Amino acid sequence: MHLAFLTSEYPHSRTTPAAGIGTSIKNMAEALVKKDVKVSVFIYGQNENDIFTEGGIKFHLIKQQRSKWLGWYLHRKFLQNYLNKYIAVEQIDAVEAPDWTGITAFMSLGCPLVIRMNGSDTYFCNLEKRPQKKKNYWFEKMALQGAEHLLSVSEFTAEKTTKLFRLKREIKIIPNSVDVGNFIPNNERVIPNTILYFGSIIRKKGVLELAEIFNWVVKQNPEAKLLLAGKDVTDSKTGRSTKELMEEIFSSEASKRIDWLGNLPYEQIQEEIAKAQVVVLPSFAEALPMTWIEAMAMEKALVTSDIGWAKEVMVDGETGFTVDPEDHITYAEKILLLLKDQELSEKMGKSARKRVKDRFATEVVTARNIEFYQKITNSHF
Repeated sequence: MHLAFLTSEYPHSRTTPAAGIGTSIKNMAEALVKKDVKVSVFIYGQNENDIFTEGGIKFHLIKQQRSKWLGWYLHRKFLQNYLNKYIAVEQIDAVEAPDWTGITAFMSLGCPLVIRMNGSDTYFCNLEKRPQKKKNYWFEKMALQGAEHLLSVSEFTAEKTTKLFRLKREIKIIPNSVDVGNFIPNNERVIPNTILYFGSIIRKKGVLELAEIFNWVVKQNPEAKLLLAGKDVTDSKTGRSTKELMEEIFSSEASKRIDWLGNLPYEQIQEEIAKAQVVVLPSFAEALPMTWIEAMAMEKALVTSDIGWAKEVMVDGETGFTVDPEDHITYAEKILLLLKDQELSEKMGKSARKRVKDRFATEVVTARNIEFYQKITNSHF
């Protein structure tokens, strides 16, 4: 079986910066290759054209196309023709693409097209209650309608997307995965009273709420310390630095207990997770948050948001706590409880890792993906 992935992002030294979708594709591609599945990754919007093989994966770097007129249409047709060439020559059995911005709208491919819902622009605009460009909605709807098969990383995302686009299609639920072997617990390194947030410093991740929450935490536990790791993003509502907005919210006492770590390399993030006593992730907008799953894999008790997808990842009171981020006092109380009760924190951390191993481990999820693709490619021929 030969599977291909069409994406604008993939974490590699030769590609432009990648985010969560790229990491998810990388995890899956590497796992599939280990199971003797042939994999090609077509990465568009790059700075160069090149084809190379690394780690058993064939990479196609596709330079960004420029056109003064109908660029959105011509770009998609260029990608369609490029894909169809290699679908025929290399006998690719299926192509997978994300739902974001509807890149496959207007494409007609020579093999089954699968769209995996990691959260479209329409989806996130709805969750964040912000306006969306009409053309983005149109592209995403056309892409979903044109795909032979639909996948989603969570039931919540599937249900929300179905409602937003008025879909009448079967959607298979297969979550993203994490290699638990790469996220090894090391509780001996835990620094008491340390709270970690990691991810983009952006409104939709609940960081403005977190600033209010930490003010309450410090009132009750002056020894508590909050570490924030991630890139500062310009706020969509004010046009200002989100970090600056947070700094204005922190009390004078809380400000003294903040450590801004900045945008850290992936390996260093794991070191910070290992040292944290509690991980806080109060996001308002996710599809299936990999940050949650990675922290859980490292046996960390989490305090997260309680929105939609949360129940598919967390078990409230067992792997940590799920709380409405706007309920600042309750959220702070859960953090304080875990800081105070190390035994409870460790117990929840162990439950969290077990849940990841049972539901989100690479071996488990890869088997489900292979089963799905074998079914659709066999039915195609």
